[in-house]
Amino acid sequence: MRPEPINSVIEIRRSFRYRKFLSHNHKFIYLYPVHDPVVVVDQRTYHVSFIKIAIVKPLLTGLHRNSTSSLFNSSPDTYWGQFDEISKYNVHLNVFERLWAAWYAYMQNDVLATGIMSFLMHEFVYFGRSLPWMLIDRIPYFNRYKIQNQKVPTAQEQWNCAKLVLLSHFTVELPQIWLFHPMAVYAGLATGVPFPSLLTMAYQIAVFFVLEDTWHYWSHRALHWGPFYKNIHKIHHQYSAPFGMAAEYASPIEVMILGLGTVGAPILWCAITGDLHILTMYLWIVCRLFQAIDAHSGYEFPWSLHHFLPFWAGAEHHDVHHERFIGNYSSSFRWWDYVLDTESGPEAARKRRERKLEKEGNKVQ
Repeated sequence: MRPEPINSVIEIRRSFRYRKFLSHNHKFIYLYPVHDPVVVVDQRTYHVSFIKIAIVKPLLTGLHRNSTSSLFNSSPDTYWGQFDEISKYNVHLNVFERLWAAWYAYMQNDVLATGIMSFLMHEFVYFGRSLPWMLIDRIPYFNRYKIQNQKVPTAQEQWNCAKLVLLSHFTVELPQIWLFHPMAVYAGLATGVPFPSLLTMAYQIAVFFVLEDTWHYWSHRALHWGPFYKNIHKIHHQYSAPFGMAAEYASPIEVMILGLGTVGAPILWCAITGDLHILTMYLWIVCRLFQAIDAHSGYEFPWSLHHFLPFWAGAEHHDVHHERFIGNYSSSFRWWDYVLDTESGPEAARKRRERKLEKEGNKVQ
């Protein structure tokens, strides 16, 4: 007995073991992991060699066991052909969701699709965000906002930094990015459409900021221990007056250690809650890159974020760390340094002296 006709997909969700496709006539299709793909329609199992999101055609009446011809015999071969096909049968999706679904459908390999998109996104954001700071360094007007205004990086220093960062991206970060998809999907990461709500993405990214900042504080502080500093972290402190491009100027070991907080926090969240979309992950990484590059920019403006959010770290906080080589270990927030008394700089030193004098005065009394 053949299954009833399946209309176009109207909802796609991701759970720990499978994606759930809900069709117009409320029939379910479960897509299991790529290594053992099966389609289950009305409790009947059909093995397929390949199936992609949002490609399920209207009125599929010829679905046979061990066959994909009825599913894909009219699928277009180009990216924009996939986009047009998905748009035709999934009008409920917005343009961005259709572009996203078309990319995965066109690539026909989730690991490759995610890997290429992740790496290009990282490079575009990292160097795209660094470029404005490079231009600002060349404009004398902004020198008044430079924290260490006697140390403006030269074009040669910027270029030397860029070469090492690029080398690190291709030799250290690219393999990690390539392994990210299977690891994240195993933990329950969703890659399909529709996307989660803005509210969901916002609160998850806020959680990631807190988790990453905690990891960064303790691992960064550990890297300042003698042998670790000498053999791992010292290269990052080559520039005592940091600049935006230098955010990822570090040894491969440090890149992996500190990068674990950026990638590991979302994966941990996903493993525990089973609720995370890769788009949220991308937005989180974009925010994290902006934070890291801005913290290394070396500029303090009247409109800098920490003037409005006092617990935000920012460039003023991290610049002192590079200048004095100690203290201010956190990445995004100031609370760990405040609570554990590892704040650095003249103001922090003054407060320590005042507390010490007050404590000594109390002992005398």
